[in-house]
Amino acid sequence: MPQVKIIAKNFMDMVASLPAIKLDLLYRNQFICEAILRSLPPLAKKYVLQMLYIDIPITSKSLQEWLLADGSSKHKVAIDRLIQLRVFEVIDRKKETTYKLNSTFQTNLRKHMISGGILPREPMPQSVTARLPTSEELDAYAHEQWECFLLQLISSGQAEKSTSFSSSMMRIFQRGLLRQRDKEAPRLTESGFQFLLMDTNAQLWYIIREYISNSEEQGVDQADLIAFLLELSFHTPGEAYSLDTLTDDQTTMIKDLADLGLVKLQKGRKESWFIPTKLATNLSVSLTDSSSRKQGFVVVETNFRMYAYSSSKLHCEILRLFARVEYQLPNLIVGAITKESLYNAFENGITAEQIVTFLQQNAHPRVAEKLPSVPENVTDQIRLWETDLNRVEMTPAHFYDEFPSRDVFEAASDFARMHNGLLWEDAKKMRMAVKAEIHMLMCEHLRGQNK
Repeated sequence: MPQVKIIAKNFMDMVASLPAIKLDLLYRNQFICEAILRSLPPLAKKYVLQMLYIDIPITSKSLQEWLLADGSSKHKVAIDRLIQLRVFEVIDRKKETTYKLNSTFQTNLRKHMISGGILPREPMPQSVTARLPTSEELDAYAHEQWECFLLQLISSGQAEKSTSFSSSMMRIFQRGLLRQRDKEAPRLTESGFQFLLMDTNAQLWYIIREYISNSEEQGVDQADLIAFLLELSFHTPGEAYSLDTLTDDQTTMIKDLADLGLVKLQKGRKESWFIPTKLATNLSVSLTDSSSRKQGFVVVETNFRMYAYSSSKLHCEILRLFARVEYQLPNLIVGAITKESLYNAFENGITAEQIVTFLQQNAHPRVAEKLPSVPENVTDQIRLWETDLNRVEMTPAHFYDEFPSRDVFEAASDFARMHNGLLWEDAKKMRMAVKAEIHMLMCEHLRGQNK
């Protein structure tokens, strides 16, 4: 069974992976400095703020004096993160290691703390934009766009309205989530099936990461895209911002982000603008933040029956990945987790642990309060069925019998064993099975024995 694991990093992991020169260029932007500060662990924030107006290096011993008695493990995590992001510059001396704030980061964060920053663009006046969507309408738009995006991934025929995703978005699909052979419809890869079971936050980060990687291949600077996305997180949800304030690369990116529901595009008589949704303004939030996760909808019973309180076509299609959907009412999906449906999921590259995690993360509030939220006999059986599937391993082999003498049989057995190709033997009846990869060697050996 294929074992593929896709990982979705958050923004700061991507920032940390940038070369030192590009990081220093990013830190010239005051809002990026603030976004980095927000993302740091609490102890790391404390170190940065206490060292903000200290221009000389601080020894490692001095930093540890700011700690409580039980803070040594948090200290190591904080220091590692600050070094990864080049917020701390390490100065190795013969006696003791010292740390100093990155001068570019320090200078611009000071300015931002004292005077506040001015965004590259201001909201457009209401006299130009007229009526803008309400917060509820914007949330509904973002949700609809994201569902449409995922339905397009499952199957282009599943989307309820026609979709016209940009070539950049389609390239992301084709990078690892979809595969297409000649004259065949696109099909999900193992990574694609796993992607659908990830929570929305993780899915968003995976797509953003792949989008940035793909854009770099197209000649667009990775650091510029990250800077723009971090700037976007400081815009006000629901406010309109003119497209004329964007560069050509940023305009292209805004149109791609509209496909994902991160922004909504609108056009007036003379001007066009974009409206950030909550998805866009939460871009600098860590993956571990659970505040943006939606309420669960799945109830699983001890008899493997499954009830999903949802009217979403996307939810129905995702449940079909590992369960047998029996019927769908206006606000209820009824199905069952069966051995056959799980075997189909396992063959597509979905693991038992991913299915169990999905059911736990999306448990209905009535059962989410219970421990466990999914019956133990169900989760144990899902894992056991996966183990059963992995119990038998297929190995191409060749079977040999009717040896002319015991000496020839034993010599052939020793030859196969010497080449690490003997799979099975029956010495009494002079029979054996060897790996297909040494079949030609065995044939040459046996011909030599017959001479």
